[in-house]
Amino acid sequence: MKKKTVAYHREDIIYDNEHWETLKILRDEALTVMESIAMYCPIAYGSVARGDVHKGSDIDIFIPIGISSYILDIALDRFGIIEKTIAMATPWHLIKAHITLSNGATVTFPLVEFMNFEREFYYFGGAVGIDDIVHGRRVPGIDKRLMLIEPTEKGHIGTEITGNESMAAKIVGVPIEVIRERQQVLNRRDRVGRTGIYLKKHIAPDENIEAELKKLADKDTNIKRRYKV
Repeated sequence: MKKKTVAYHREDIIYDNEHWETLKILRDEALTVMESIAMYCPIAYGSVARGDVHKGSDIDIFIPIGISSYILDIALDRFGIIEKTIAMATPWHLIKAHITLSNGATVTFPLVEFMNFEREFYYFGGAVGIDDIVHGRRVPGIDKRLMLIEPTEKGHIGTEITGNESMAAKIVGVPIEVIRERQQVLNRRDRVGRTGIYLKKHIAPDENIEAELKKLADKDTNIKRRYKV
């Protein structure tokens, strides 16, 4: 991948053939999983949606509606479920589940009702649906460096969002509050490093996520508060 820096806050990236092939492979894997759960409106978010991938990029898929994990177990079983995780970033954040598959994809879905802008977080980094992937569409999104990634025919243009938050929010299509919140989180990570999240419970592939969440809620008032909302 050839990189040309236009200014300290802006970069023009041209993808080489290897990059395009990597993107195709990752998107094909994402599409296969998404088609198996198409009725639940899945989106692929992050670098796979924007296009600025590398060989180690994650395949992150999100289901933006509440759904029984038992149904997902059946739909995703053929991909090989490696692990399940229940996560909660802070005592005030969304409780969600991750199902990790053998092809490298992770399917995330909410275990409680959304509050504030929790749903929009998954569009901050860019998000595409099945039809977008089928037709080769890439979308703008913001990466972990707080760079706005805007796809071009040959690659992408990256622009630092600091000082341009309103513009970035409009282009990505999320409320400005989402931009501000992610800035705080990612800037703090730069200053103090990655810190642990409030809840990250790993369970076996054959265990039931909702049953385990109820056990956790019975022992933790913060989890119980969100669980009952």
